[in-house]
Amino acid sequence: MTIIIDDNGAGIPAERRADALRPFVRLETSRNRQTGGTGLGLSITNDIILGHGGELTLDDSPLGGLRVIMKLPV
Repeated sequence: MTIIIDDNGAGIPAERRADALRPFVRLETSRNRQTGGTGLGLSITNDIILGHGGELTLDDSPLGGLRVIMKLPV
């Protein structure tokens, strides 16, 4: 099963996508614990998908932002 999510936000530069999957990494410099976010969302998502034998990929969205591709075995 493949799930694709596209957005039209700022996206994540290709050279920073691996960093985005690491725990406690916030790529948006305006975000901190006071303004929201812990940098765990994509890391936890990736761990869950890997734990089920799947794969999470970050790519450019045709909408201009980020595309998240989640592949899980059926």
